Amino acid sequence: MTSRALITGGSGAIGAAIAHALAAAGHEVILHAHRNADAAEATAAAIRETGGQARVRVFDITDEAACRESLEPLVAEQPVQVLVHNAGVHDDAPLAGMRREQWDRPIDVGLNGFYNVTQPLLLPMITTRWGRVIAISSVAGQIGNRGQTNYAAAKAGLHGAIRSLAQEVASRGITANSVAPGIIESPMSAASFDAETVRNMVPMRRAGRPEEVAGVVGFLASDAASYVSAQVIGVNGALA
Repeated sequence: MTSRALITGGSGAIGAAIAHALAAAGHEVILHAHRNADAAEATAAAIRETGGQARVRVFDITDEAACRESLEPLVAEQPVQVLVHNAGVHDDAPLAGMRREQWDRPIDVGLNGFYNVTQPLLLPMITTRWGRVIAISSVAGQIGNRGQTNYAAAKAGLHGAIRSLAQEVASRGITANSVAPGIIESPMSAASFDAETVRNMVPMRRAGRPEEVAGVVGFLASDAASYVSAQVIGVNGALA
């Protein structure tokens, strides 16, 4: 039976690259989307055109009831054995001027969303005695970034959650790791960092490619990574 992989935040550049990598490795890919379902559908269609298996689930990751409503029928069919929690949002401002809703939103999507999608999948995953939980974090969660106390807090929280979860499920053949990208080519990063800024900030003097993040995720999702767990792996061009 083909193993099943769920990718949250599947409508963005990194989510799409991860979906293609996991589909190429033989997983049935389920892309989560919320506001940009058309982009996720386009990625799923491209995977199917090349012979892979992919479909889209649309729900609000911050709504625990909506997550369960979407995920429980899915795992009743077949457990999800690979979870890539890629969903995340920015709402940047210096903390001195940050509104409460700006503080809450990155944490609600990134950290509470991790609970909302991971918790319903764990017991079915445990029954198979094989699983991979991979959280897409950020270099901001490792070294911080001005104007991103909210985002950095959410991502650093994922590191603690992943390390703890890894200990809880290690005896069941399940690994849990974080991947922490730096500046990666995407419409979002292009709006924040011009080419000169990237050259000055990043020792490798370029932005990373989504496929470079997906390559690390693909390894962590494979049998070859069965003894790699509770790690935070940077993909950042030596930025940290």
